[in-house]
Amino acid sequence: MDGLAAIIRGLETINTYVLRAGRFVAWICVALMVVVILVQVFFRYILNNALPWPDEAARFFMLWMTGLIAPSAYRWGGFVSIDMFKEMLGRFGGIILNIVILLVSLTVLVIALRLAGDHIRSGWLFNSASLRLPLDLIGGESIRLKLAYMYMSLPVGFVLMTVVNVEMLLKNIHMLFDHEADYGNVPDQIVMSAE
Repeated sequence: MDGLAAIIRGLETINTYVLRAGRFVAWICVALMVVVILVQVFFRYILNNALPWPDEAARFFMLWMTGLIAPSAYRWGGFVSIDMFKEMLGRFGGIILNIVILLVSLTVLVIALRLAGDHIRSGWLFNSASLRLPLDLIGGESIRLKLAYMYMSLPVGFVLMTVVNVEMLLKNIHMLFDHEADYGNVPDQIVMSAE
Protein backbone atom coordinates (compact mmCIF):
# COMPACT_ATOMS: atom_id res chain seq x y z
CA MET A 1 0.00 0.00 0.00
CA ASP A 2 2.99 2.33 0.39
CA GLY A 3 3.48 2.22 -3.39
CA LEU A 4 -0.13 3.23 -3.96
CA ALA A 5 0.21 6.06 -1.43
CA ALA A 6 3.32 7.32 -3.28
CA ILE A 7 1.46 7.22 -6.61
CA ILE A 8 -1.46 9.12 -5.05
CA ARG A 9 0.87 11.77 -3.58
CA GLY A 10 2.58 12.24 -6.95
CA LEU A 11 -0.71 12.47 -8.82
CA GLU A 12 -2.10 14.84 -6.20
CA THR A 13 0.95 17.10 -6.56
CA ILE A 14 0.74 17.13 -10.36
CA ASN A 15 -3.00 17.84 -10.27
CA THR A 16 -2.52 20.62 -7.73
CA TYR A 17 -0.07 22.51 -9.93
CA VAL A 18 -1.83 21.85 -13.25
CA LEU A 19 -5.24 22.80 -11.88
CA ARG A 20 -3.80 25.91 -10.20
CA ALA A 21 -2.44 27.03 -13.59
CA GLY A 22 -5.81 26.20 -15.18
CA ARG A 23 -7.65 28.33 -12.61
CA PHE A 24 -5.28 31.22 -13.28
CA VAL A 25 -5.98 31.05 -17.03
CA ALA A 26 -9.71 30.64 -16.30
CA TRP A 27 -9.69 33.90 -14.32
CA ILE A 28 -8.00 35.62 -17.26
CA CYS A 29 -10.72 34.22 -19.53
CA VAL A 30 -13.43 35.59 -17.23
CA ALA A 31 -11.78 39.02 -17.18
CA LEU A 32 -11.45 39.06 -20.98
CA MET A 33 -15.05 37.91 -21.35
CA VAL A 34 -16.26 40.79 -19.17
CA VAL A 35 -14.15 43.30 -21.11
CA VAL A 36 -15.44 42.01 -24.45
CA ILE A 37 -19.06 42.19 -23.26
CA LEU A 38 -18.59 45.72 -21.92
CA VAL A 39 -17.05 46.78 -25.24
CA GLN A 40 -20.09 45.40 -27.04
CA VAL A 41 -22.49 47.15 -24.65
CA PHE A 42 -20.67 50.45 -25.23
CA PHE A 43 -20.69 50.12 -29.01
CA ARG A 44 -24.27 48.84 -29.20
CA TYR A 45 -26.02 51.15 -26.75
CA ILE A 46 -23.83 54.26 -26.62
CA LEU A 47 -22.56 54.45 -30.21
CA ASN A 48 -25.54 52.58 -31.71
CA ASN A 49 -23.12 50.50 -33.80
CA ALA A 50 -22.90 46.85 -32.66
CA LEU A 51 -19.65 45.03 -33.40
CA PRO A 52 -19.82 41.61 -35.08
CA TRP A 53 -17.16 39.79 -33.02
CA PRO A 54 -17.76 40.29 -29.23
CA ASP A 55 -20.52 37.67 -28.88
CA GLU A 56 -18.37 34.95 -30.39
CA ALA A 57 -15.28 36.11 -28.50
CA ALA A 58 -17.21 36.00 -25.19
CA ARG A 59 -18.40 32.47 -26.03
CA PHE A 60 -14.79 31.48 -26.81
CA PHE A 61 -13.58 32.73 -23.41
CA MET A 62 -16.55 31.17 -21.59
CA LEU A 63 -15.88 27.72 -23.06
CA TRP A 64 -12.19 27.86 -22.14
CA MET A 65 -13.00 29.14 -18.66
CA THR A 66 -15.40 26.24 -18.15
CA GLY A 67 -12.94 23.65 -19.47
CA LEU A 68 -10.24 24.91 -17.13
CA ILE A 69 -12.27 25.48 -13.94
CA ALA A 70 -14.57 22.41 -14.00
CA PRO A 71 -11.78 19.94 -13.06
CA SER A 72 -11.02 21.95 -9.89
CA ALA A 73 -14.71 22.03 -8.99
CA TYR A 74 -14.91 18.27 -9.59
CA ARG A 75 -11.86 17.63 -7.41
CA TRP A 76 -13.23 19.81 -4.61
CA GLY A 77 -16.67 18.17 -4.66
CA GLY A 78 -18.21 21.36 -6.01
CA PHE A 79 -20.75 19.63 -8.24
CA VAL A 80 -24.25 19.04 -6.91
CA SER A 81 -24.40 15.89 -4.81
CA ILE A 82 -26.57 14.26 -2.19
CA ASP A 83 -24.54 12.68 0.60
CA MET A 84 -27.33 11.30 2.83
CA PHE A 85 -27.30 7.81 1.33
CA LYS A 86 -23.51 7.56 1.39
CA GLU A 87 -23.42 8.63 5.04
CA MET A 88 -26.10 6.03 5.93
CA LEU A 89 -23.85 3.28 4.51
CA GLY A 90 -21.01 4.02 6.93
CA ARG A 91 -17.32 4.30 6.06
CA PHE A 92 -16.89 1.01 4.17
CA GLY A 93 -20.19 1.20 2.28
CA GLY A 94 -19.62 4.88 1.47
CA ILE A 95 -16.19 4.11 0.00
CA ILE A 96 -17.64 1.27 -2.11
CA LEU A 97 -20.39 3.60 -3.37
CA ASN A 98 -17.77 6.28 -4.17
CA ILE A 99 -15.72 3.75 -6.15
CA VAL A 100 -18.77 2.64 -8.16
CA ILE A 101 -19.76 6.25 -8.89
CA LEU A 102 -16.18 7.17 -9.85
CA LEU A 103 -15.98 4.17 -12.21
CA VAL A 104 -19.25 5.22 -13.88
CA SER A 105 -17.93 8.79 -14.10
CA LEU A 106 -14.67 7.55 -15.60
CA THR A 107 -16.61 5.66 -18.27
CA VAL A 108 -18.65 8.78 -19.10
CA LEU A 109 -15.48 10.93 -19.24
CA VAL A 110 -13.73 8.51 -21.61
CA ILE A 111 -16.76 8.50 -23.94
CA ALA A 112 -17.01 12.31 -23.70
CA LEU A 113 -13.32 12.60 -24.56
CA ARG A 114 -13.81 10.52 -27.71
CA LEU A 115 -16.83 12.62 -28.72
CA ALA A 116 -14.90 15.84 -28.04
CA GLY A 117 -12.15 14.62 -30.36
CA ASP A 118 -14.75 14.08 -33.09
CA HIS A 119 -16.08 17.58 -32.47
CA ILE A 120 -12.61 19.11 -32.88
CA ARG A 121 -12.07 17.26 -36.14
CA SER A 122 -15.25 18.82 -37.51
CA GLY A 123 -14.14 22.21 -36.13
CA TRP A 124 -11.20 22.26 -38.53
CA LEU A 125 -13.70 22.31 -41.40
CA PHE A 126 -15.42 25.54 -40.31
CA ASN A 127 -14.19 29.07 -39.78
CA SER A 128 -15.44 31.43 -37.13
CA ALA A 129 -18.13 33.76 -38.38
CA SER A 130 -16.48 36.85 -36.91
CA LEU A 131 -13.22 36.09 -35.09
CA ARG A 132 -10.10 36.87 -37.10
CA LEU A 133 -6.38 37.11 -36.49
CA PRO A 134 -5.70 40.74 -37.47
CA LEU A 135 -2.51 40.10 -39.42
CA ASP A 136 -3.48 42.97 -41.71
CA LEU A 137 -2.21 45.29 -38.95
CA ILE A 138 1.33 44.11 -39.66
CA GLY A 139 1.05 43.98 -43.43
CA GLY A 140 -0.38 40.47 -43.79
CA GLU A 141 -3.85 39.25 -44.55
CA SER A 142 -6.44 38.78 -41.80
CA ILE A 143 -7.18 35.09 -41.12
CA ARG A 144 -10.51 33.75 -39.83
CA LEU A 145 -10.07 31.47 -36.81
CA LYS A 146 -11.08 27.83 -37.05
CA LEU A 147 -13.84 26.77 -34.66
CA ALA A 148 -11.58 23.93 -33.53
CA TYR A 149 -9.66 26.40 -31.35
CA MET A 150 -12.86 27.02 -29.41
CA TYR A 151 -13.78 23.34 -29.30
CA MET A 152 -10.37 22.36 -27.89
CA SER A 153 -11.67 23.47 -24.50
CA LEU A 154 -13.79 20.28 -24.43
CA PRO A 155 -11.02 17.66 -24.51
CA VAL A 156 -8.77 19.79 -22.29
CA GLY A 157 -11.51 19.87 -19.65
CA PHE A 158 -12.33 16.18 -20.06
CA VAL A 159 -8.66 15.11 -19.85
CA LEU A 160 -8.16 17.15 -16.68
CA MET A 161 -11.38 15.77 -15.19
CA THR A 162 -10.30 12.23 -16.08
CA VAL A 163 -6.96 12.66 -14.28
CA VAL A 164 -8.81 14.10 -11.27
CA ASN A 165 -11.21 11.14 -11.41
CA VAL A 166 -8.29 8.69 -11.38
CA GLU A 167 -6.78 10.52 -8.37
CA MET A 168 -10.07 10.29 -6.46
CA LEU A 169 -10.56 6.65 -7.47
CA LEU A 170 -7.08 5.69 -6.23
CA LYS A 171 -7.67 7.55 -2.96
CA ASN A 172 -10.90 5.64 -2.36
CA ILE A 173 -9.27 2.30 -3.20
CA HIS A 174 -6.44 3.12 -0.78
CA MET A 175 -8.92 4.08 1.97
CA LEU A 176 -10.77 0.80 1.34
CA PHE A 177 -7.70 -1.28 2.23
CA ASP A 178 -5.96 1.08 4.68
CA HIS A 179 -8.39 2.10 7.40
CA GLU A 180 -6.03 4.80 8.68
CA ALA A 181 -5.75 6.53 5.30
CA ASP A 182 -7.63 9.79 5.24
CA TYR A 183 -7.74 12.19 2.33
CA GLY A 184 -9.73 15.03 3.82
CA ASN A 185 -9.12 18.39 2.22
CA VAL A 186 -7.49 18.58 -1.17
CA PRO A 187 -4.60 21.06 -1.56
CA ASP A 188 -5.78 24.51 -2.72
CA GLN A 189 -9.40 23.58 -1.94
CA ILE A 190 -11.82 26.43 -1.54
CA VAL A 191 -14.46 25.26 0.93
CA MET A 192 -17.96 26.64 0.55
CA SER A 193 -21.24 25.16 1.62
CA ALA A 194 -24.93 25.87 1.67
CA GLU A 195 -27.38 24.56 4.18
